[in-house]
Amino acid sequence: MNQSNSILIQVPATTANLGSGFDCIGTALNLYNEFEFSLSDEKTSFTVVGDGQEKISLKDDNLLYQSFVKFYQHLNLPIPEVHIKISIKVPLARGLGSSATAIVAGLLAANYFSPQKLSQENLLNLAIAIEGHPDNVVPAFLGNCILSVGKENNWHFIPINCHEDIKFIVAIPDFELSTEEARSVLPKQLSYHDAIFNIAHFGLLIKGLETGKKDWLKEALNDKLHQPYRKSLIKGYDQIHEAVIQAQGYGMVISGAGPTLLALSSSLHAEKVIKVMKDTWENLGIKADVKCLDLDTKGTIIREI
Repeated sequence: MNQSNSILIQVPATTANLGSGFDCIGTALNLYNEFEFSLSDEKTSFTVVGDGQEKISLKDDNLLYQSFVKFYQHLNLPIPEVHIKISIKVPLARGLGSSATAIVAGLLAANYFSPQKLSQENLLNLAIAIEGHPDNVVPAFLGNCILSVGKENNWHFIPINCHEDIKFIVAIPDFELSTEEARSVLPKQLSYHDAIFNIAHFGLLIKGLETGKKDWLKEALNDKLHQPYRKSLIKGYDQIHEAVIQAQGYGMVISGAGPTLLALSSSLHAEKVIKVMKDTWENLGIKADVKCLDLDTKGTIIREI
C-alpha cells in the first residue's frame, strides 16, 4: 500500500480534572488544533497560523517536533526531515490541553512515516511519559471522557459515559496561567478528611456524568485537592461560580490548571450560563471568549493529503 508524503492530523482540545477528578480524568471537546506534516528534502521547518502563533517556537525545542523526534529515538531510527504547518484553534496556556495536542500529533505523525510502527498502547505510554500525566493526552488521542488508572507502562483507560444533554461551556480569559504556577500553590500534604471528600465526590461525578442528574453534578464538581488553592490565581472565580449557579448551570470548575473556567449545563440553560460567565468577567475588566462545546467522540484523526 502506497503511503502519502503529506498528512493532516486533527487533535481535540481537552479539559482535565472536572473538579474532583484531579489528575486522572479528562474529556475531549470539539475544538481542534491541526498539524500538517510533509516529508521534505530540506531541513525541518515550521509554519504557524492562528492566535498565539508568535509564541510557538520554530526551532528544535518545539514540543510538537520534540515528540516527533522522541518516537524515532525510542526505536533508534533515523529522523526524517519534514515541513510542519501548525494551525492553532486551542488557546495556549489556558488549561485546554494545547500541549497534549502537540504531543499526540508529533507521535502519530512519526508513527505514520516510520517503517516500524508502534501499537496504540505503546504510543499512549510514550505520550504519557512526555506529558508527565495521562489526563489530557489520553482523551486527546482517544476522544470521549476517559479515566486513566495505573502507572508507568501499566495503564487502564476507562471510558466514562456522558449524558447527551450535558454541555461543556468554557470561558477562556485573555490572560495565561502556566501549569507550573498552578501546581506551585498546591499543598504538599492533605488530610484524610479531604481525601475522603474527593473519593466520594469523584464516585458521584462519574454517576452524574452518566445520568446528567443536576443535583449529583452540582455536588460532584466540588473538590478539596486543587481548586481551593488555585482559584486565588484566577480573578473573579467565586463571582463567576455564583453566577453560573444562579443561571441554573450544574456547576463550575477550573479547566485543567486554568485559567479557563468550565461550566457544565443542560442545553436548556446553556445560553444563560454563557452570558453570565462573559458578563461577570467583563464587569471585572477581563475579556473572555466563551464557547459552548460538545464531547468529541472520535479523538485524533489522520488524513492523507
